[in-house]
Amino acid sequence: MFSPATEEPIGRVPSASIADVDAAVAAARAAFDTGPWPALDPAERAQIVGRLGKAIRARAEEFADLISAEVGSPRAWSTLGQVGIATAVFATYSGIGRSHEWETTRKGGFGGPVRVRQVPVGVVGAIVPWNAPLFVAALKLAPALLAGCTVVLKPAPQTPLHTYLLAEAAEAAGLPPGVLSIVPGEAAASEHLVRHPGVDKISFTGSTAIGRHIGELCARDLRRCTLELGGKSAAILLPDVDLGTSTVEAIVGGAMSNGGQICVSQTRVLAPRERYDEVVDALGARIGALTVGDPRDPATEVGPLISSQARERVEGYLSSAEADGARLVTGGGRPKGLDRGWYVEPTLFADVDNGMRVAREEIFGPVMVVIGYDGVDDAVRIANDSDYGLAGAVWTTDIAAGEAVAGRIRAGGVGVNSSAGMDLGSPFGGFKQSGIGREGGPEGLAAYTEYQSIILPAG
Repeated sequence: MFSPATEEPIGRVPSASIADVDAAVAAARAAFDTGPWPALDPAERAQIVGRLGKAIRARAEEFADLISAEVGSPRAWSTLGQVGIATAVFATYSGIGRSHEWETTRKGGFGGPVRVRQVPVGVVGAIVPWNAPLFVAALKLAPALLAGCTVVLKPAPQTPLHTYLLAEAAEAAGLPPGVLSIVPGEAAASEHLVRHPGVDKISFTGSTAIGRHIGELCARDLRRCTLELGGKSAAILLPDVDLGTSTVEAIVGGAMSNGGQICVSQTRVLAPRERYDEVVDALGARIGALTVGDPRDPATEVGPLISSQARERVEGYLSSAEADGARLVTGGGRPKGLDRGWYVEPTLFADVDNGMRVAREEIFGPVMVVIGYDGVDDAVRIANDSDYGLAGAVWTTDIAAGEAVAGRIRAGGVGVNSSAGMDLGSPFGGFKQSGIGREGGPEGLAAYTEYQSIILPAG
């Protein structure tokens, strides 16, 4: 493993072989088919899920240090955006588990009662990305474990180190043997896990291209799958938007957090023509002032990209934008004084048309574009003119008007005066090529269950 900030080695882990994946699935299969986990009272599983979150929180500094080292995320973001939110996910599902109705009785159509039960789907293969590895793992582990499933977790090859701490936390929380296995490995390990006949469901977060391939593989065997994929989120600034410091900070944060390496990054800003220059000036000033540097430095706001390949890809978009006629406002190159590490300057382009590559494709880097619109209907049209539909935002001083516009955006999560893109207790997922299924809230729990109806005789 190499540091994105220094390009120096930071660790070494064994790469899971096909035999290792087979052994992990066999352990999960045995733990589900004959072990105690699925038969536990759901309230007891909820307690263990809660303990797992507390065990992670007890080692928060270690987790944050490792994630910053692996991903290149600023230390403050690793602490809050990874460890803090991940532990909140476990706490949220622990609470859901204490109140959830796992079984209901209804009057059947033939006169007798029907017991409708939610039962665990079985063995889950959970494949997580490198950009927000602990948080995404929590979004899969917490509901899957609460439902009574067993899990084989496959971390990204770029970020396996922190999962050793996760394994220790799971053991400390009291998970029985075989309930959770972690198999760091390359693409071949992921492919084998997806194809494995002992796996009942795949939950994947990553690129749309890989998600499409996983969906095809799962369809062949009718294997259940949840796919949380890419995004190209739009932030609509309504004409009455307050461009004060807090609003500008939030909009910029919605695009630049973790160096723009987040699927919900709101990298398309839609500005009204009558305030276009004002918007560009305000955003450009803030983006140009962002502190780029060592993720370990508390002052750092933007760290490096994950790899040299990622930087080359982002730089290709920068060249494409200028060639297509976009106007570079700030950034556009490599930061001076940072000769080691895979850094790109936080960048803003203006005079962007929604047909340009820089406006249509997921860049996964610190690049924001500003697109002008004429009237709210035009703003909604541009926001929806995308292959993706994961997240978005509306910024306004009129909350009711903002909610009305948000309801017209074809995206799974839309914030009003918020760049969060999701809420832990509510369903999160995408329209169109941003995925299939939902994570978060009771809906995320349902994704790891099957519904069973037991039809009883009348009388």
